[in-house]
Amino acid sequence: MIQESFRDQKATLYLVSTPIGNLGDMSFRAVETLKNVKRIYAEDTRVSLKLLSHYAIRNELESYHEHNKSFKQERILEDLRHGDDVAIISDAGTPVVSDPGYEAVQEAIRQGFSVVAIPGASALLAALVTSGLMTAPFTFIGFLPRKASDAEKLVSSYRNRKETLIFYESPRRVKKTLELLERILGDRELVLARELTKIYETVTRTTLRESQSLAINEKGEYVLLLGKDLRENPLMSMTIIDHVDHHIKEGMDEKEAMKRVAKERNTTKSDVYRAYKIDR
Repeated sequence: MIQESFRDQKATLYLVSTPIGNLGDMSFRAVETLKNVKRIYAEDTRVSLKLLSHYAIRNELESYHEHNKSFKQERILEDLRHGDDVAIISDAGTPVVSDPGYEAVQEAIRQGFSVVAIPGASALLAALVTSGLMTAPFTFIGFLPRKASDAEKLVSSYRNRKETLIFYESPRRVKKTLELLERILGDRELVLARELTKIYETVTRTTLRESQSLAINEKGEYVLLLGKDLRENPLMSMTIIDHVDHHIKEGMDEKEAMKRVAKERNTTKSDVYRAYKIDR
């Protein structure tokens, strides 16, 4: 399926980004789009009404959140089937990212409607580019599961990952989450970003280990960014030949050992093969 967003004469579901704090981050295009759609679906109508009133947007407004998303998804699709453009917005930032909307997007696409993003504020990108950490590659994880065992299982799956990891967290759960991350992942570079774009915006650059003694401000949503692993790995001081031999002595076959070394050194299997088999 090919979507030609602005040439197709199809009803469109717009995903409109809204400010994450500073009202000045609302784009002209976002305002224009919201004024022109038939209906706006918002995570919390009370929050959104303040934003819409500020920009004199008086279109129909309906709630669309985690607890009514199945029913309201059908309302969205009904609007589209009638030929009306509609929009989804969240309380702040880009909709569908850690907010309801994914299923509605999937179903709108399946039924042949256009889905168009109106870009704007994003807490994860604002935090990433100001963090001072590696910006590519990165993995956005979002909020951890509430159940402790599920959270531990999810974090454990990222134990050997090298890229920047990004989490969202509520102020009341930050301390517990930092303890969990340090226990499972060890010490890594850490950036805590809160109240982004607001007058009390704060960016704390530290480490997971040092964060255990930090006083956590329990106001404002947090973005947690983890950078490189700060733990010493004695295998990195070995030659590639000794490194491969170490894993062979642990019981791996030669091919498996070279593959492991390539992963641990963040290099290619061909480079390890060359050093181990050809250049020795």
